Amino acid sequence: MQAFYPEHFEREMGCTEAEWLMWLPDAIGAQHWKLQAHAADVRIGDGTLDLTWRTGEARVIALLRMPRLLVCFRFAGLDEAQRYTFMKRFDLYMQRGGG
Repeated sequence: MQAFYPEHFEREMGCTEAEWLMWLPDAIGAQHWKLQAHAADVRIGDGTLDLTWRTGEARVIALLRMPRLLVCFRFAGLDEAQRYTFMKRFDLYMQRGGG
């Protein structure tokens, strides 16, 4: 999790589009959203978050192949605190790891 989230940033996610779409509703939470081809529009209070994504080439490390999804986040009409609050939940939900 970051301490600051700008209005526009890009991320590389280690997942397939199918996994992303399965996780996205819970990561967004109770916010109203609309899914489009390789995009989603999320209403957050009086502001919005436009998400767009595309599949990147898999990251290959020896015999390991990790999928990559390149995601663009564009906030509009949200201040720094509102972006942080939304992304804190989003990042905690999307966090994956092993034990």
